[in-house]
Amino acid sequence: GSDIYLTLDAGLQDEAIAALDNYRGAIVVLDPNTGAILAFVSKPAYDPNAFVNGISRSMYQSLSTSPNRPLFNRALQGQYPPGSTVKPLVALAGLQYGVRTADQATWCPGWYTLPNDPHQYRDWLRTGHGNMNLKFSIAHSCDVYYYTLAHDLGIRRLHEMLARFGLGAITGVDIPGEAGGLLPSPEWKKRARKQPWYPGETISAAIGQGYVTVTPLQMASVIGTVANDGLSIKPRLVQAVMNRTTGDRAEFPPTVRGKVAVKPATIALIKSALADVVTKGTATRAKSPLVTIGGKTGTAQTAALRTGPEKDIPKKFRDHAWFVAFAPVEAPRIAVAVLAEHMGHGGSAAAPLAKDVIEAYVKAYPQVLQGAPPSGRAKSPAVPVDARPKT
Repeated sequence: GSDIYLTLDAGLQDEAIAALDNYRGAIVVLDPNTGAILAFVSKPAYDPNAFVNGISRSMYQSLSTSPNRPLFNRALQGQYPPGSTVKPLVALAGLQYGVRTADQATWCPGWYTLPNDPHQYRDWLRTGHGNMNLKFSIAHSCDVYYYTLAHDLGIRRLHEMLARFGLGAITGVDIPGEAGGLLPSPEWKKRARKQPWYPGETISAAIGQGYVTVTPLQMASVIGTVANDGLSIKPRLVQAVMNRTTGDRAEFPPTVRGKVAVKPATIALIKSALADVVTKGTATRAKSPLVTIGGKTGTAQTAALRTGPEKDIPKKFRDHAWFVAFAPVEAPRIAVAVLAEHMGHGGSAAAPLAKDVIEAYVKAYPQVLQGAPPSGRAKSPAVPVDARPKT
């Protein structure tokens, strides 16, 4: 019977719902400094009021058998390959372990082969990117750079760095049912598949493919940790609980999950590269005149490598689109993860949605542009969802 006060911002929740529109997917928005979840959207959704007085058998069957799976909380439980959104963490591992320097270049001809193995691992850009240093590799999402780096790192050091940022584990958010995704290792494969680990699987893991899976909530937490210079705050939805009889209000303060030991100059370099992704890389459609945004696109394969125009591929086999972002770059106050199922490229499908959400936030709380915490939503109301033009 107590009153629960949520961290959700009702206006921003409406903005995120409108941004996702008719896509299947999820948007998670949080404050990286406090872990407060500001928007938490999974689509397709359903009207929970139908359950209040008992839902009819036919309506429940309609929801539970729908191919769109409206009862499935994609933000909390959806487990997807992260694609290139993990590349900044792989780059950070290269710097931290001394396997790469910032200026060290890797030649990208459009493909990569492991030693003594003729199989070609293709880059997404068939013509190749040419010489790529670390910042360019993040901005332009060069696969070959990460194939090479992953081989030099090895799966154990790669696994260790990704685990430090929370991949393969639940975030500990204060609602039940959270999925943890999967961060594979040689020990996991031996236990789960009764097989040894192969070098090619390290190559796949470095670009967020193979066995690796994550949730949108996880990725919002990951990019929030990067934005917060390695300090990870547990995501939360409950701000306070008030006893309706006594009026006593119990506040729930932020909880630190841990601190990733990373050199300040190293994390600053990664954040600068993520800003380049938006200004001159794969996410220029997220560039905003209102606020500086840093982020990373991801295009996650859902089936074996295909050829031919995307329009000729059945939608259920098309790639998932990712974009994870934070803003303002100089003093982050918001972190966003967008996952659009089967919508193709992250830069074209997911990045504009994150931009819309971030711009709505800074319009509502202009003080965050100076790095101040949000307070007192601006008076201009959010545009009603039903009044928005459909894309």
